[in-house]
Amino acid sequence: MKIYLASGNVNKKKEVQELLPSHKIVLPKEEGIDFDPEETGSTFFENSMIKAKALYGIVQAPVLADDSGLCVDFLNGAPGIHSARYGALNGEHVSAEAGINKVLEELKGVKDRSARFACCMIFLLNEDRFYSVQETCEGNITEAPSGSGGFGYDPIFFVEEFGKTFAELSPEQKNSVSHRGRALEAITKLIEGL
Repeated sequence: MKIYLASGNVNKKKEVQELLPSHKIVLPKEEGIDFDPEETGSTFFENSMIKAKALYGIVQAPVLADDSGLCVDFLNGAPGIHSARYGALNGEHVSAEAGINKVLEELKGVKDRSARFACCMIFLLNEDRFYSVQETCEGNITEAPSGSGGFGYDPIFFVEEFGKTFAELSPEQKNSVSHRGRALEAITKLIEGL
């Protein structure tokens, strides 16, 4: 099945393609589609649905959309749905390094560094038919970045199970425990059952 991924992120596409090897995952930009809907929702679900419906309206084909982010307990769940723009002055996307630096600065001297990645994934087959899953991965924020793999906040997200940050894990290890891996695993079962 050809599935459009409601994203411009090639790293995300790589993760999704690894988890759905029997399907063709396509980014909108690969077909010359300009896709950057305004995420006006207040939850991961709402933003995921906004992206799914916006892309479906263009391609009229199955769409996989997700909204995910880092939720730090000490910061009352921030950066949350604003993870990609955390630390921005004008609400635009910022570099991963800028977001990481802001989180680390806000947690300076803080002992409770518990956090989780959350991912809401929606598989939209048509305007009236969709599947939705939201998953999390628990961890802690490190004092400093470590590792060169992954993307986003991965270098500061420490997973107890492996004793490493997401950025230090192999793609297979990360996918086995990550929020996106868990959500995609559940969605995959639904897709394969169609």
